[in-house]
Amino acid sequence: MSRYYVTTAINYPNGAPHIGHAYEAVATDWLARFARLDGRDVRFLTGTDEHGLKIAQAARAAGIDPRRYVDGMVERFVAMADRLAISRDRFIRTTDPDHVRAAQALWQRMADAGDLYLDRYAGWYSVRDEAFYAEEETIVQPDGTRVGPTGTPVAWMEEESWFFRLSRFTEPLLDLYARQPEFVQPASRLNEMRAFVERGLKDLSVSRTSFDWGVPVPGAPGHVMYVWVDALSNYLTGAGFPESGYERWWPADLHVIGKDIVRFHAVYWPAFLMSAGLPLPARIFGHGFVLYRGEKMSKSAGNVVEPLALAEHYGVDPFRFFLLRAIAFGQDGEWSHEAIVARVNAELANDLGNLAQRTLSMIAKAGGRVPAHGEAGPQEKALAERAGALLSTCRAAHAAVRPDLALEAIMDMVGHLNLYLSERAPWSLRKTDPAAADGVLRHAAEGIRRCAILLQPAMPERMARLLDLLGVPEDRREFKDLDTDLQTGAELPAPVGLFPRVEPPQPERETSQAV
Repeated sequence: MSRYYVTTAINYPNGAPHIGHAYEAVATDWLARFARLDGRDVRFLTGTDEHGLKIAQAARAAGIDPRRYVDGMVERFVAMADRLAISRDRFIRTTDPDHVRAAQALWQRMADAGDLYLDRYAGWYSVRDEAFYAEEETIVQPDGTRVGPTGTPVAWMEEESWFFRLSRFTEPLLDLYARQPEFVQPASRLNEMRAFVERGLKDLSVSRTSFDWGVPVPGAPGHVMYVWVDALSNYLTGAGFPESGYERWWPADLHVIGKDIVRFHAVYWPAFLMSAGLPLPARIFGHGFVLYRGEKMSKSAGNVVEPLALAEHYGVDPFRFFLLRAIAFGQDGEWSHEAIVARVNAELANDLGNLAQRTLSMIAKAGGRVPAHGEAGPQEKALAERAGALLSTCRAAHAAVRPDLALEAIMDMVGHLNLYLSERAPWSLRKTDPAAADGVLRHAAEGIRRCAILLQPAMPERMARLLDLLGVPEDRREFKDLDTDLQTGAELPAPVGLFPRVEPPQPERETSQAV
């Protein structure tokens, strides 16, 4: 099947990873793992965005040089990726030498196209957003502070700068949105971008001289690249640009990003690529925020949670499952300890865990070997038909970038398997017809096997253990193996519980999670 190049936004390491970073990483990991299991050649890129004024200021405040500062902070993002089983093919850093070469090569292509010129910038700039804002996009608050559209303070800046002729790309971008309405998703984000571009684009300042922590501009001593030119270039770096053979991975199939940075990806990025004569990514998906009791998390509000503390308390796979299952990808979603406990206990401990435990325990009591197929009656045929349709449903969810819909379909199948066991009651049937009881357990075990294979992208570690308990060989766990039955008579290991019930942390632990 075709190759699949998927990326997260690269994280700005001026603070500890938070649950929003974890959410994006886990969701993109699900996409990458799903594609691999579906036989596709996958490249999954994530990493850190390490240049810019914000980093320079944070390093100065810490009393160390910027490189030492980012080296220390990046370790925390790598640790998060490792702990949450993020199966990236590369963790890119914008301080990597090959990335500097790629960013400079992109710059040179834009310069060769005549889309860069030297002038003087004067306008409003948000250090926190690393973004320039027009006068009409800012407002003055009652205390006299001027803020940009995201609510972050802006300051007036004046300096010599290279400019990118963004205004030249107003019509090409509108044509792109009309020709490829799937380019920006969900559709609400595309509508926002179209409205923004229709108001008219102004040329963009793309270099800075007031600090030196950035990628040097080719042939312009004293200038470093605007951080978004640098950061967006990482997607090309991950494909191997500008070295020969980068076309194997470029253009990207999907950029997964937060909705607060859609403008940079859906307006600036395609304009840069058009100027450079490079193909555009197929799609950009702007997901929503993870909220706590209806509010966006922030240090000032005291509601920021450290994701590894949640993973440690609830388990990595249950935490991953909650993030993917509970939030409709593309919309804002809620997290709370109560919500995690309710979801994990109801769907993992009670539904899936209980289904696997009682099926495997009954098989163990009957000899501990995979039972033979029994006669397929109407219930078995209906169950098999439902199970057979799961893959196409999950593939459609993957194409739509909706892991929540895939998990909904799989957990619905788990519910039908539980209902099947309850109705067929193999524990009672064994007293009168042991062969029929074995057949029921075989049908249940096959259904569990299918669900476990399809749940691997969400819960790789727990599903590997479940497939071990079912006696599924490691080389029979891809989607192409869904129709490969269990081996009749194969000896199974003793069943163990995979999803114990969870409880929220004690108040003192919950307090310690806030950072």
